[in-house]
Amino acid sequence: VAWPGHTQVHKRSDPQDHHPVEIDAKIYQDRNIEAGKSEAQPGLRQAVARAPEMVAGSGPAAAVFAQKVYEDTTLGLREFEAARLRTAQINGCIFCQDWRTEMDGQKVEDGFDAAVIDWRTTDALDTRARLAAEYAERYALDHHGLDDEFWTRMKAEYSDAEIVELSMCLGSWLAFGRLNHVLGLDSACVLPGH
Repeated sequence: VAWPGHTQVHKRSDPQDHHPVEIDAKIYQDRNIEAGKSEAQPGLRQAVARAPEMVAGSGPAAAVFAQKVYEDTTLGLREFEAARLRTAQINGCIFCQDWRTEMDGQKVEDGFDAAVIDWRTTDALDTRARLAAEYAERYALDHHGLDDEFWTRMKAEYSDAEIVELSMCLGSWLAFGRLNHVLGLDSACVLPGH
């Protein structure tokens, strides 16, 4: 996989046991990635390889926040994945779109990502998952347009605590998914078979 203006970077071959954020953190920490070894590949990839030292204050805190949305969620799998996938689709993060979160040994069914794209019309999503996908889309693209009508529908299905949690998840996914895509990290980490 090539970074813009550069050559090949390391691909992880064992992401199935890790959350996307853990994989990205391992890229930053892995001193054997090609980016950090070659004089012919200066700049961005070397900076990414040195990220823990470069952003020692905020880097570890950001990684903890990103991980916590997975570890401590109280949301159900379908609404969690509907919101996460819709954010990934909007961000254009390749890895995030391919990733499927596992909760209690379960993952969403094949084709769930297509249902999330069609959240307005699909029968494959229940009300909570549909609202999660809608909220993700509006949070990312039209946060000023979140009106009373939307909040009435959200509050009919979600508790205040769930809305805050989902909002924190969306903030994490929006920020880190875009960071991954902008820096090309989403194509450096791929799932097997992609």
